[in-house]
Amino acid sequence: MSPPLSLLLPKTFIPFLSFRWPPPTRLSSVVTARTMTSQSNQRVFQLRQDPLTGTSEWIVIDENDEAGAPVTSTDGLLATTSYLDMLNDTRRNRAYRLAIEKTITEPCHVLDIGAGTGLLSMMAARAMGDKEESCVTACESYLPMVKLMRKVLHKNGMTKNINLFNKRSDELEVGSDIASRADVLVSEILDSELLGEGLIPSLQHAHDMLLVDNPKTVPYRATTYCQLVESTFLCNMHDLQSNEARISDGVRLAPPGLESLFGIKSQQYSMHIDAIEKEIKLLSEPVKVFEFDFWKRPESNGELDVHIEAINEGSVHAIISWWVLQLDSEGTIFYSTAPRWIESNSEISARDWCDHWKQCVWFTPGAGVSISKGEKFHLQAAHTCTNILYNLKKAHEMTHSSFSTGELLLTLPPERVAIYGDSIYRQTIFEATRNALQGKSDAQCLVIDDSLLLPLTALHISNGSRVISLSPGLQENAARYLEAIADSNGFSEDRFEYFREGKAKLTEAFPSKIDLLIGEPYYYGLESGLPWQNLRFWKDRTLLDPVLSKDAVVMPYKGVLRGCAMYLPDLWKSRCCLGSVEGFDHALVNTTLGGCGDLPSGKESPCLPFFVWQCGETKQKLSKEFTVMDFDFSKPIAGPCSGEVQIEFTKPGVCHGIALWMDWVMDKENSIVISTGPDERYWKQGVKLLGKPVAVGVEGLSSIGIKASLDPSSNGELIITHTLC
Repeated sequence: MSPPLSLLLPKTFIPFLSFRWPPPTRLSSVVTARTMTSQSNQRVFQLRQDPLTGTSEWIVIDENDEAGAPVTSTDGLLATTSYLDMLNDTRRNRAYRLAIEKTITEPCHVLDIGAGTGLLSMMAARAMGDKEESCVTACESYLPMVKLMRKVLHKNGMTKNINLFNKRSDELEVGSDIASRADVLVSEILDSELLGEGLIPSLQHAHDMLLVDNPKTVPYRATTYCQLVESTFLCNMHDLQSNEARISDGVRLAPPGLESLFGIKSQQYSMHIDAIEKEIKLLSEPVKVFEFDFWKRPESNGELDVHIEAINEGSVHAIISWWVLQLDSEGTIFYSTAPRWIESNSEISARDWCDHWKQCVWFTPGAGVSISKGEKFHLQAAHTCTNILYNLKKAHEMTHSSFSTGELLLTLPPERVAIYGDSIYRQTIFEATRNALQGKSDAQCLVIDDSLLLPLTALHISNGSRVISLSPGLQENAARYLEAIADSNGFSEDRFEYFREGKAKLTEAFPSKIDLLIGEPYYYGLESGLPWQNLRFWKDRTLLDPVLSKDAVVMPYKGVLRGCAMYLPDLWKSRCCLGSVEGFDHALVNTTLGGCGDLPSGKESPCLPFFVWQCGETKQKLSKEFTVMDFDFSKPIAGPCSGEVQIEFTKPGVCHGIALWMDWVMDKENSIVISTGPDERYWKQGVKLLGKPVAVGVEGLSSIGIKASLDPSSNGELIITHTLC
């Protein structure tokens, strides 16, 4: 069955469909998922990706209206989402409950947009009591969540109080779906930037078509704030040109004069800023930017100028932003995503760590904007339906508004830009490539991943080599970029080729064999996934085995799955199983949402991708780093493989989980290794949380067993289990 045509469009082209697709803060990109409900047969299409091949298949999930029916076909689809983290945010839940109880004081018609498990709908129904005039309309477009919500409503005896629609809010019709316009709107359709889940278009349609004039709303208002900061760490995530000027390897990915070829998108990036608080210098006071009132129809676009005076001398490398929710109309109940250093503000109470909302970072161009203490600035801010943009100018430079849209030939995530600007990483890649090319003066070299650094490094090291690049994820943009950049680095056209026909045509196109097959490995689009998804390199290497010469060198030589037992209290708490949430039983969702804690018998917690250094309190390693299994890239994949290890604890403490990552051994001698472990902050790690935190060392638990297995003939997933000893 083919998916509907609209499902094939990139999400960025249809932002208003954010409630038909899993919203970005709800669904992790570990599993690429796009869903659409067919109104005639109530089916949902789920796009599932094989991490080894990069190919995708459509899974059809059938609707089942029977309340309390077990979830079968959707098992595992929600385990990687942030719904669990959100429902464990007790401060958020309490703020919504207090505001709903304060706002809804008599029977009325309540509309809940993006209902999730139904928590806000149940709060509203409870606040009105069991009155005949009471009515709650809940809409949720993501079918697996709709099925789960029905079970939650049934468990809590709320099925008669709440009318649930498997639709987007803009698909609801008064007179057809609902009898009348709603008096009260309750919603939580917010991401870390505030607007990215379609808040503005959803509010516009609700006010136009679904709500009475001057409705009550929870939340009442959202206000965005920002602050200018200096941070070398943040600067490194976008200013590749300055970093390359200090590197002497002779390769330039961002040569002067070619700034439009490569960079990061001009947008806000979510990040746990508290984790780098000691590496940040504040250059301004916090400033208020935009206000969005939920109780009235918002504008699609807006611009304003904010006057800022520098409180310290330095270079503005980034603009940190956050938002504050005022949940009640009187202004007594607030929720904030502000960094810790703002918490002295009287509006903001201390908050627990959570992952579903972070702060946001807007990077200023180049090496930053130099400022002196007391100097005045104009911060131009603009918002669209889904984004907030910034433009910083000194007072005497004030001109008409000019907002960059990031129209670059090729864009990469900030972490990848930082890696390419890291001198140690560059030196490692240079040495590994030089060793691989040793004795191959006229080698034919094939780069099979999305590396930009490797093709140029190989060309630079060997004057006689010919380099072919596949770039399966970056595709045509990579071709144009690499061709332009090769010329700027002084390499002739006949030495480099971007092969557009794909792996299958390589044998026909190049009758001479490949002498060197290399990758970092890095695949564009997998940055948010688990680190071992880059084992796709092994699958690609296996498919290309027929084109390799007899003595061909494969780099990396092998991949090593490594790990370390860790103290992760904040992360564990955010992912633990649910019981009562503000008086509503949510225990039944644990089977579907996974996590840790009191999981059903026989159910393993999923491995989830995190920047471990951003996971709240994570300072303590409780074991030495250990190896679980090796993947030998010098040979094609022969079949299923596995490994296991017994972890011995070296420090006493409390263990919450195992951090897991990949080390890429670049050469046969094991002398050059690229690690993606927790100490390397530009890579995500996988985290396997324990069912319960356990005391370890001294008189506590002495060891944990870890097993891993990979069956390339199935779905390509690396299966990891643990045993307490």
